[in-house]
Amino acid sequence: FQIRWYSIAYIVGIILGWIYAIKIIKEMVRKHNFTMIKKTVFDDLIIYLIIGIVLGGRLGYVIFYNFEYYSKNLFEILKLWEGGMSFHGGLLGIIIATIIFSKIKRINFFYFTDIICCVAPIGLFLGRIANFINGELFGKISTLPWAIVFPNGGNISRHPSQIYEAILEGIVLFILINFFALKKQLLLKVGYVSGLFLIFYSIARIIGENFREPDKHLGYFFNYFSMGVLLSLATFLAGCFIIFLIKNNEQNN
Repeated sequence: FQIRWYSIAYIVGIILGWIYAIKIIKEMVRKHNFTMIKKTVFDDLIIYLIIGIVLGGRLGYVIFYNFEYYSKNLFEILKLWEGGMSFHGGLLGIIIATIIFSKIKRINFFYFTDIICCVAPIGLFLGRIANFINGELFGKISTLPWAIVFPNGGNISRHPSQIYEAILEGIVLFILINFFALKKQLLLKVGYVSGLFLIFYSIARIIGENFREPDKHLGYFFNYFSMGVLLSLATFLAGCFIIFLIKNNEQNN
């Protein structure tokens, strides 16, 4: 019997995120009479999100990170237990799943994504901790006192980049997003939280990528940018575009 830490991270992250999302919805109803999303409706969304996360995360990894290999070994795509998931792919999966669900329920897409963005850092934190336990996605060579020798990283000390990313993408991002969403009440301004999440996550990811070894089969693009950085630049611009559209609509109204 083998413990699949990444699977556990996904399961626990989804459950905790679900619980926290329901708490946010109840608080918004109590304080601001927020009736756009009911608890039962968000409960129905969860299965869509799970499918979006798994399919999107896996296909994102296949397409963004190792397309050449998987295009020649199609059956390997199904072997989720061997690892290989992409945040940006999971993000696209969640977006598509939420678009479909919002069309079915006839509710604004951003009402759902704003709440999802408040809870997403929980899963990101647990996912990076799982990366650390598995000794994967380790950092560059380092002589710092807290540098670690990873089993698959050779007999040399490296940055525990998974911990850096857990702090940045998990703890820091959670605090920032929930501060703006709940304390600054940006949940009442549809779409703002989603845009800010993309911006803040992208910045955190780009910082973390500077300490992380690039994928061996990909290396750096233009001798500087890892695939994670390129994808994060795209999500950063997407976040800026969402904020721009919202502000532009506010001015026109």
